Amino acid sequence: MIALSGDCARCFGLCCVALPFAASADFALDKPAGKPCPNLRDDHRCGIHARLRTEGFTGCTVYDCFGAGQQVSQVTFGGRDWRTGPREDARRMFEVFPVVRQLHELLWYLTEALTLPAARPVHADLRRLRERTETLTRGTAEELTALDVPAHRQEVNALLLRTSELVRAGVGTNSKRKNRRGADLMGARLKGADLRGATLRGAYLIAADLTGADLRGADLIGADLRDADLTDADLTGAFFLTQPQLNAARGGTGTRLPASVTRPVHWAA
Repeated sequence: MIALSGDCARCFGLCCVALPFAASADFALDKPAGKPCPNLRDDHRCGIHARLRTEGFTGCTVYDCFGAGQQVSQVTFGGRDWRTGPREDARRMFEVFPVVRQLHELLWYLTEALTLPAARPVHADLRRLRERTETLTRGTAEELTALDVPAHRQEVNALLLRTSELVRAGVGTNSKRKNRRGADLMGARLKGADLRGATLRGAYLIAADLTGADLRGADLIGADLRDADLTDADLTGAFFLTQPQLNAARGGTGTRLPASVTRPVHWAA
């Protein structure tokens, strides 16, 4: 099965080159797409990896390519280094990387959906779509750059929505009352809130106070959790929560997490 978490040792630092970023709270400087980050060493490792947060590169500690970096480096381009190969190869590699990253993120959701017992009625459809998505990731550079990713994402999303309905129906809460899909909850005071079985798909929870909130069985796909306070919150059984989302939030030892993610190291600080 395709690895769905980044393995920097098998990648040519693609996220540090292919992607742009702007000077902000997340990045200390501007960098256009296709230009190597000044902190990227010749061996494709980060020169300030242990100091990213203190040096103003919090965004790097949040990001995860879902394994797209090593897939593009070792499979799509057969281990050819963008530094030493033809310039055209480098250009195509930087174009392909964001495409494969999106496909790998979809694979992550589909794979998690298959672990949810309540979604068993759609497991067969989930498997078929996961297999098709895996096949797409193995395409050539030309096939990948020509791929209509939004159309494929829409197909996957329809099935993930059905998965969400099935899972949340088993939580036994008023799902209509807790439909916060796409809601603007930036800075919201939700301390101790009962959000069991809620759909928070695409909700803006930036800097929201979710201390002690009950998020068991909640759908968190695409929710913006930057600087949200999850101290002592219960996310047991919450689904479609990715590691980058969690890395962007704040929490502590009392935060209860689903098995699909790990406690961010920086929370201890």
